[in-house]
Amino acid sequence: MHSEIHRATRFPFAASVEVTDTRSERTVTGHTSDLSVFGCYVRTTNPFPVGTKITLRITHDGASFTAFGNVVYFRPKAGMGLAFANVEPTHQTILEKWIANLRKK
Repeated sequence: MHSEIHRATRFPFAASVEVTDTRSERTVTGHTSDLSVFGCYVRTTNPFPVGTKITLRITHDGASFTAFGNVVYFRPKAGMGLAFANVEPTHQTILEKWIANLRKK
């Protein structure tokens, strides 16, 4: 059985997401099911393997968040857990605003 340990609280969060393998440039689309300041889970039938370096773009309420990251776990034909590795300050602000709104709910 797979046990997941997260560095921060993950909040339920539904948004469209595109994830691109930085090496092959293959892109998959899906939806987030949760979000934290350090990562998210993406529901997709074509997850990338653990260790894949990725870029992602999450679109929610008219804003887009982009970051570099990597796949930390995956579930075949179900989805993958992503860790954010490099987030530019303007995108960090968007992420923090989304998290702040989720904390209020």
